[in-house]
Amino acid sequence: MPNTRLGSQSRKSIFDPVHGPIHFDPEMLDLLGSATVQRLWGVRQTGFAHLVFPGANHTRLEHSLGTYWTARGMADAIGLPAEERKVAAAAGLLHDIGHPPFSHTLDGPLTEALGTTHEGIGRALVLGRAGPAVPADSRLREALERAGISPRAVADLIDPPARSERRPLLRQLLHGAIDADRIDYLQRDAHYTGVAHGFIDAARLLATIDQEKGRLVFAAKGRSAIEGFRVGRALMYASVYYHKTVRAAETMAQAAVERSADFRSGRNAWVRATDGELLTRLQEEGGLPGALVSALIERRLFKRIYRGPGPADPEESDALGRGAERRELEDRWAERAGAPAGSVLIDPAASLEHRRGHPEWAEVALKGDAGIEYPFRRSPPVPFWGDGEPAVAGVAVYAEVRWRERLRGRGPAWSRRRSRANG
Repeated sequence: MPNTRLGSQSRKSIFDPVHGPIHFDPEMLDLLGSATVQRLWGVRQTGFAHLVFPGANHTRLEHSLGTYWTARGMADAIGLPAEERKVAAAAGLLHDIGHPPFSHTLDGPLTEALGTTHEGIGRALVLGRAGPAVPADSRLREALERAGISPRAVADLIDPPARSERRPLLRQLLHGAIDADRIDYLQRDAHYTGVAHGFIDAARLLATIDQEKGRLVFAAKGRSAIEGFRVGRALMYASVYYHKTVRAAETMAQAAVERSADFRSGRNAWVRATDGELLTRLQEEGGLPGALVSALIERRLFKRIYRGPGPADPEESDALGRGAERRELEDRWAERAGAPAGSVLIDPAASLEHRRGHPEWAEVALKGDAGIEYPFRRSPPVPFWGDGEPAVAGVAVYAEVRWRERLRGRGPAWSRRRSRANG
């Protein structure tokens, strides 16, 4: 690793196992050397996937380096002006600085506790403003200003304002169906997990990318690379991100945070911790959070006792996505079985993701002899993360091993619903 001391004036290179040498100019080294970015060394990229795929110990910082390099390459390929190339590169490097410990594992608690996303926290950090669980700190903003890069432009690319149509081309580099973020994480996660599905043809994608009327387009000859990307992403979700054992561990970690004193009090110091700091705090707290963390460390994981449809009623289905209501349902289920609170955990993530869909694919444009076409507006979508095991667009439920049979027998119909009058 090169010297990334603030103020360094020499160009540096970092060798990356996915992209090879990644080059940094002095202004980007200033950003890389900031405490906010360096924290990402302590945040695993794929949450608890290492419990199933032992090589998956790579971090958010490694992914940020790769996203920076890919965004820079895409910006060069489509001929963006120098100012916008700098914005794209800086946003690629900083796009994940708002992540809580264990990355997307704690997206749900983050939104419940703070009413924002990791992108929203990233915006506050870039602008140097105090936000939820984020103290005011101007150092990152000042580093961007020294480099002649607009902090506002970087913040708007990390966390695009709702309904804003400004700089749509720039936005697509980080928030499109095929963007720098996805191009890096699919390759990187495939490399470290050893799962081949994510080995996409990134070189072909970048060789066929262009712009047309302020929008990102791909040459029609690159369609096979696009199709491979699309299928590869679906298979990585099925094989890695939603592997049942990975989800069991991540659901346990989520429950440990949600039932901690820090979460209940609203202090939310956990948000800016590293993975190790969070586990230490929860284990020291004891009680249910401590027990869940000890089980994670010792790999005594909950087992899946249900996988299938969630509530048919839309209102009941929506309630699974609201933390307090989901926890109440879990505890009533445990009580029916004579089990302690926290012994059964509901994971609605796949169902919620399926309902959200992937509308961004409708904007993927191909440029051929006949002009611009949008082939994915009319083609059938890729089946949701595959048709069979281990992917399912439903709800999963996990239980502590010693209670699983009793809990299994007292599960859905959903589960066993209380009247709307009772909330």
